[in-house]
Amino acid sequence: MSVFTPLLLRGLTGPARRLPVPRAQVHSTPPREQLGTMDMAVGLTSCILCFLLPSGWILSHLDSYKKRE
Repeated sequence: MSVFTPLLLRGLTGPARRLPVPRAQVHSTPPREQLGTMDMAVGLTSCILCFLLPSGWILSHLDSYKKRE
């Protein structure tokens, strides 16, 4: 590594370090109405069906995918 490498890198990144970084203005309020038990059950069921069921199918049939027929 050259002696001038740190100086070169400092020179290249110097102007970028002085730029202001915009901050996200995120404000949240409490929900207008609370979620019920049925809403939670429907949400969890849909997550299981969409994400866990296909990946479980693939993992359970992994041996048949490995075979060359």
